[in-house]
Amino acid sequence: MSKPEIIVYSSTGCPYCEKVKSALKDWGFEYEERNASIHKEYFDQLKERKIFGTPATLINGKLVLGFQEKKFRKLLDITDETAAPVADSSKGDAPKENTDTIFQSINERILDEVYDFVTIGGGPAGASAALYAARGKLKTLVIDKAPKAGTLAITHKIANYPGVREELTGLELLERMQAQAKDFGAEFVRSTVLSVDFSDEIKKIEVAEGIIKAKSVFIAVGAKAPSSKIKGEEEFTGRGVSYCSTCDAAFYQDQVVTVVGDNEEAIHEAETLAKYCKTVRLLIPTEKLKGDIDFTQLENQPNVEIYRRHRLREITGTDSVEKIIILNDKKEEQTWESDGVFLYLGGMKPGTDFLNDSVKRDDEGYVVVDDHLRTSAEGVFAGGDARRTPIKQAVISAADGAIAALSAEQHVNKRTKLRPQYS
Repeated sequence: MSKPEIIVYSSTGCPYCEKVKSALKDWGFEYEERNASIHKEYFDQLKERKIFGTPATLINGKLVLGFQEKKFRKLLDITDETAAPVADSSKGDAPKENTDTIFQSINERILDEVYDFVTIGGGPAGASAALYAARGKLKTLVIDKAPKAGTLAITHKIANYPGVREELTGLELLERMQAQAKDFGAEFVRSTVLSVDFSDEIKKIEVAEGIIKAKSVFIAVGAKAPSSKIKGEEEFTGRGVSYCSTCDAAFYQDQVVTVVGDNEEAIHEAETLAKYCKTVRLLIPTEKLKGDIDFTQLENQPNVEIYRRHRLREITGTDSVEKIIILNDKKEEQTWESDGVFLYLGGMKPGTDFLNDSVKRDDEGYVVVDDHLRTSAEGVFAGGDARRTPIKQAVISAADGAIAALSAEQHVNKRTKLRPQYS
């Protein structure tokens, strides 16, 4: 067999890029590395292919996005599964995130597993569900894109949560919930859900790292920007409009980007982008950010410009984002040049667009459920801000999580009725 032609498009600081390169070296394959963070020509090559993420590996012209060991083995004709295995981070053979943190990275072990229960969203609904599910002996996984950016996490003070007499921040309360669920065996990972497939008995959840499989799923996503998108947003998504600096920052090396947001996530994303970009403009639609957020460090960055009471009206360009139209603090319309736009707007609309037609939703995107929080897809449940409730409170979302987990336990174990947890 002739040597395969392997090209690895990478970004500086990308952990999955390192996993790809390490695996290829272990398997004895030579490759050409093209760092898109450093060389604009490689960024342009990816852009021409409509690829806006790394690692992106070409094996004899066939594309592999992310680190997908099975796909690599197939394309490289590696038939012996024992040959040069990639280190399993779950066994301590590869670098891990800080073990003190609740949320970890997705690894091959997680992608190979079939979970009893997966919750999409780690807020009060998702954390409560994980607690009940894990305690009920379901193998449980929680996926959350931004654990510190949800409605509860950015709440400055909580004084009315039952059983918690002292005042504490929303984030402190949420981390207590998550830690308690983890104590019972639930796993937490940070990743973005791209799409879902609920058509079979085993549900499939697509993330950037691969496919996560589950016997039951709880949709516990929070609120996001209203469903009426900014003009040009949908047209340029993936071509200059992004929602994740961790994935895409390297593609904007020495360029001008605009971050639009009103929460903690926007601040952290702007900080990441400032390490790569020539200029980062942060547009805050209101005078003040949601939650108690200190962004003194961001304000002191020489390449960061912060604009309060500035709203994004439109995103324009030809093949990719070139300009934005904004409404400034004097209600005047202005046009600014921008190579990219990163959107992190809060709001009171459910972030359920990724579901498409997999479950029934109403006109505003809320998932339709019954009294047991069952959706139109068997084995799939929804609660918290993902469903329509009379009022939004953390305790109501937590109750939804408990109901969903008990309903999922009934589904997975094929019981005739719900089984409560008394002790």
